[in-house]
Amino acid sequence: MSNFSRRKLIATGLAATAGASGMAVAHRLARRYGLIPPDHGGIYGAGETLTYAAQRILTRHSLAREFPPSQISKTPFPNGEAPKDEAFKRLQAGGFADWRLAVDGMVARPASFSLAELKSYASRSQITHLACEEGWSFIAEWTGVPLSRVLDAVGILPQARYVVYFSIQPDWWDSVDMADALHPQTMVTYGMNGGELPAGHGGPLRLRVPRQLGYKNVKYITRLTVTDNLSRFGKGFGSASPEAGYAWYAGI
Repeated sequence: MSNFSRRKLIATGLAATAGASGMAVAHRLARRYGLIPPDHGGIYGAGETLTYAAQRILTRHSLAREFPPSQISKTPFPNGEAPKDEAFKRLQAGGFADWRLAVDGMVARPASFSLAELKSYASRSQITHLACEEGWSFIAEWTGVPLSRVLDAVGILPQARYVVYFSIQPDWWDSVDMADALHPQTMVTYGMNGGELPAGHGGPLRLRVPRQLGYKNVKYITRLTVTDNLSRFGKGFGSASPEAGYAWYAGI
């Protein structure tokens, strides 16, 4: 069966089962094709599964809208302040020259990248919309290196399914599947609106996932872990966000 035919069959089946006999059947169909999100348990689990499976089938290769420079927001909302701990302040005082992004897990060549090394790769800029689940949003130009380029450098193993990313703030971490990790718009971002990425917006490094809501765009990232299983991280929901009541997959 062709990929197109299979996608059409799955999409049709998911839609039909959701409307007919409900979420349980849709859940079984999604499981058959490996489209079960890590937060599939609990009262909202079937709905999370249906949302994730349908979006992955229908929009796996879709692009987030990109805007002209004239639509960049004049006062982008930072939503928080830079960390105030001494470790961050020391790194900031040194121009983040000692900041490192470690990459480990299911990779052939674990590595640690400095800001200078990341900036030596071919950069990409995109003017995209960052939308928060709390209702605020802004449009900005983001500059960085595609996450796929970083993953190419370390050689992800064939069985890898997710990339987990961690902030210097210990309770802030998240993850994406390989569809988003390898998507051309997903970036390790170090610039904003023509300058360095401000600390209030996650500088020196922020993961930018423009096809998902703001909380997936974790600030101050210091480590990426490539894995085939999210059960070992936190409470096994794939993110700190579901532990606070949000969905792991936050596609927009």
